[in-house]
Amino acid sequence: MHPRARARALAVACAAALAPARALAGPPYTTDDPEPVPFRHWEVYLATADQWSHADGWGGTAPHVEVNHGALPDLQLHLVAPLAWVRPPGGPARAGYGDTELGAKWRVVHEGERRPQVGVFPLVELPTGDDRRGLGAGHAQVFLPVWLQKSLGEWTTYGGGGYWVSPGAGNRSWWLLGWQAQRRVAEGVALGAEVFHATAREPGGSGDTRFNVGAVLDFGELHHVLASAGRALGSRAAQAYLAYQLTFGPAGGPEARAASGATR
Repeated sequence: MHPRARARALAVACAAALAPARALAGPPYTTDDPEPVPFRHWEVYLATADQWSHADGWGGTAPHVEVNHGALPDLQLHLVAPLAWVRPPGGPARAGYGDTELGAKWRVVHEGERRPQVGVFPLVELPTGDDRRGLGAGHAQVFLPVWLQKSLGEWTTYGGGGYWVSPGAGNRSWWLLGWQAQRRVAEGVALGAEVFHATAREPGGSGDTRFNVGAVLDFGELHHVLASAGRALGSRAAQAYLAYQLTFGPAGGPEARAASGATR
């Protein structure tokens, strides 16, 4: 294979493999929730999301910056700016700016006594990374999900999924489905777990089912630490996520939420 074609194939493979493990969803989990950041509040993450597989080697972000802003009631704007890196089996490590992510989360149904809250969170991955060096997909990608959530005392559970539109040679569009449950076990401490499944992301490929276990620690209203780790079921692959999160907003306003609800 020509070196440029090999690098392009590696970029597509890494982008597809990392998508279930990145902070594209409700950190520190892949599965997202429908709850936006409160109006005029901010979430800022400094995070790393990394993945290993026997076939593709190592890759991830180190770090990436994620910013979420409550632009309107029930509407959150979203940005991820990553420093990407890859280290294929037997090859040199490469690092540089990766693909930029933009999105908007809109809660369309509020939670009731029996009714779950429902939201949509379309995302666009802009091809700002160098696909020739394995640091980007080389094409814009779009994710169109629907998420649901219900709280039951100290428990919160959410899930759903959507469709990734992934153009380009060697790619195919694919589905991502997941569900998560977590419990507040102490003041400022939430523990959770999730299972998620991605359908095949290349012609002739197979689906991928994974799990994560995670925790969110709240150190007051401003500072939070989030972590998760997990692996694939039936294959040699694993993923991990670690982040510092800062939440803030207008004085006297509603508290900015922790990503997994430890303070809810």
